[in-house]
Amino acid sequence: MDLGLKDRVYVVTGASRGLGLASARALVADGARVVIAARDEEAVARAAEELGPNAVGLAVDNADPAGAERLIGAARTHFGRFDGVLISVGGPPPGRVADNTDEQWRTAFESVFLGAVRLARTAAEALAEGGVIGFVLSGSVYEPIPGLTISNGLRPGLAGFAKSLADELGPRGIRVVGLLPGRIDTGRVRELDALSGDPDATRAHHEERVPLRRYGTPEEFGGAAAFLLSPAAGYLTGVMLPVDGGNRHGF
Repeated sequence: MDLGLKDRVYVVTGASRGLGLASARALVADGARVVIAARDEEAVARAAEELGPNAVGLAVDNADPAGAERLIGAARTHFGRFDGVLISVGGPPPGRVADNTDEQWRTAFESVFLGAVRLARTAAEALAEGGVIGFVLSGSVYEPIPGLTISNGLRPGLAGFAKSLADELGPRGIRVVGLLPGRIDTGRVRELDALSGDPDATRAHHEERVPLRRYGTPEEFGGAAAFLLSPAAGYLTGVMLPVDGGNRHGF
């Protein structure tokens, strides 16, 4: 199936590793060009080199108010157009209600929430009909995940923002979509499993709850992201797609 991605240009944040990088790989594999962003300059440069000539990497922090304009400007400067963005940010620090500090909440809000809102608003102003704004969120949109209190507080709010944005941008022909990863086999999920002290047992426990009885692969997530961002999904907007092997509540 031709997704219609050839020569389209996307910005992908949080793309030096994990779900962001997997999504950028899938986009490039189907003919798109990407500007990838992450905070670590060396890591994002390595990722861009791996992706090849159809990728450019920028060291940008989601919390930087000037970052959104830089990324969209880079897309136009390097590739001559801007067709969409996938907003993926690293997970906030784990912890229960009593564990997380005010400073951790503030830092996460600036990056995970306000940074994502700012980039989406800037993209909305720059996109034409056929453009798309995607968010990588979490299964916590539907149900809180034990031990991830900050994420539980911020991700559902972003989902609500995304749905409001979809309604507002629909008349302009711009789509807004969300992806809700469950247990995808990334470094972040392996780190969370290790917090239990017995990562193998924790993984087995979670796999037992997933109807497909396994963790997803980053490649599977990336394929779902590429489809939702593509013209092939042109009549999908305001949707929150669980990518979780059938276990809608994710973690």
